[in-house]
Amino acid sequence: MSIPTHTPYDGSSKLFAIGLKPLDFGGWIEVDRHLLSHLAEKRRLYAEIPGSVFVEEDGTRDAQREVLDLLGAHLLAKHPDIYRRSSKGIEVIGADASGFSDAPLVAASLLVQEDLILMRRDKNGWRLVAGSLCFPSSGSLIEKFGRPLQEIHAPVPGFGPGTRPADLINRMFDGLQGQVVERYNWSIQAGDALYHPLSNLERVDRTTNRPSKFSDGDIDARAFIRVERQTLRKLPASRDVLFTIRIHLDPLVVLARHPNRARLAASFAAQLLALDEAQLDYKGMTSDRDRLVAFLNHMANAA
Repeated sequence: MSIPTHTPYDGSSKLFAIGLKPLDFGGWIEVDRHLLSHLAEKRRLYAEIPGSVFVEEDGTRDAQREVLDLLGAHLLAKHPDIYRRSSKGIEVIGADASGFSDAPLVAASLLVQEDLILMRRDKNGWRLVAGSLCFPSSGSLIEKFGRPLQEIHAPVPGFGPGTRPADLINRMFDGLQGQVVERYNWSIQAGDALYHPLSNLERVDRTTNRPSKFSDGDIDARAFIRVERQTLRKLPASRDVLFTIRIHLDPLVVLARHPNRARLAASFAAQLLALDEAQLDYKGMTSDRDRLVAFLNHMANAA
């Protein structure tokens, strides 16, 4: 097991905070050794549940093509050893090149490990008008489709309609120009599934005890840190906003091998302890928080 690529739980990206930061264009898309396996998983999902992982409104194809063109140019320039141009367009060397759809956003999604979401401004605000979301983090693409940001974020504690964070996010989308910005989100899940959906309708009210995902003896075997690296970029032609989400999954035990394991484990534990009941429920950690904190504190003290 290699050490984690990103460790936002070190205190640099607190949960339930917006935390947008400028990003150099060169680091826009992440490509690593998991590329082919992640693309294969996307293909499996497109084949088995296409309606759950891709949506589009009429009138979005031009913006989708803009995304495909921008990604193709970026990937060829940054990773010429991994991508090439063929008669069918840009392709990943060594990957299955067959198509599932004539939607450009689907073609774009099968070039990268990121999920791709298109947001468009209208009188209701920034709405989700097209998206490839193969690796959701406890969310439903179908429930988010067509909805404005304030409704999409309604289940998130403190981010619903009428809140200051909801207003700030809308203003940030309005203010995006030529730059790329990024933020991180993170959680802990049982198992290493990339496809990790949870409908809002399936969420258990926080007054109801959630079943534990872990028993005392299997946190080290089943607990995985799920890091979402998110980027935002306003498209130059359509003026839509492209929202990318890259998932990194690391076994929790991998922190024990990190050179800064004591600091990371202690910070991770402290941030879990700081979550209130609504935040714990949203993250699905109501029943497991104390067990996870004890595990992390033991790791910190043993370092």
